[in-house]
Amino acid sequence: MTTIKQTLPTSKGTLIARRNRFLADVELDDGGKLTVMCANTGSMKTCLEPGRPVIVSESPNENRKYRHTWEMIRMGNTWVNVNTGIPNSVVTRFIDADAIPQLAGYAFVRNEVKYGREGRSRIDVLLTNDAPPKKRKKDPEPVPRCKPNGKPDCYVEVKNTSMRAGSHSVFPDSVTERGQKHLEEMIWLVREQGLRAAMVYFCGRTDTEAFRPCDEIDKRYGELFREAIKAGVEVIPLQVKFTPTKLELVKVLPVL
Repeated sequence: MTTIKQTLPTSKGTLIARRNRFLADVELDDGGKLTVMCANTGSMKTCLEPGRPVIVSESPNENRKYRHTWEMIRMGNTWVNVNTGIPNSVVTRFIDADAIPQLAGYAFVRNEVKYGREGRSRIDVLLTNDAPPKKRKKDPEPVPRCKPNGKPDCYVEVKNTSMRAGSHSVFPDSVTERGQKHLEEMIWLVREQGLRAAMVYFCGRTDTEAFRPCDEIDKRYGELFREAIKAGVEVIPLQVKFTPTKLELVKVLPVL
């Protein structure tokens, strides 16, 4: 089991309310009250209940207006990740540790690389056996992390998945035209470019048994999700256990 330690100092408290898309009010266990950053623009259904225990982190950046960030909330027997800034870096670390067999064996792991039919999109993670171009001539040659596996480049899109419906982790928790576009780009990569594409759904809670698209919220996303699977886009829902001090990759959930 791959484990990543939480590095920022954290505090425990209770959720008072989400003030707006970007801010929430929290009462700390010592009685103090904070307005904290909420790095989650979704509806946060099934993980937005006032009175629930929460964990907030404190940034060392003294220039931030709101120094604290809401990281997770306790729902029943599980902590739920609500910080959408976490998944991309964590999935990259999982890949680099070869903890995701489906994505193992590539010589280079790159982030935020331009791609797409119009070249305007950015992929969260690009797995490739080709060395990235040097930014400056005097830069050292990139060193491959392992022996190339001979597979075509793999484009990996990461989606934070916090919503629960019954025993399922579901995505999205609100209508997402951006998410629909990402699926269309994935389909294009596989069908037209002959490359690999993978949707990684970062399920940051442990009280679910499978993953499915949330058709009841975004019907079009569900249609594109199924079209993507038929086209050959790989779907990898990762169940990740969060605690105040660390997070662990538990397993890959089955897809319904």
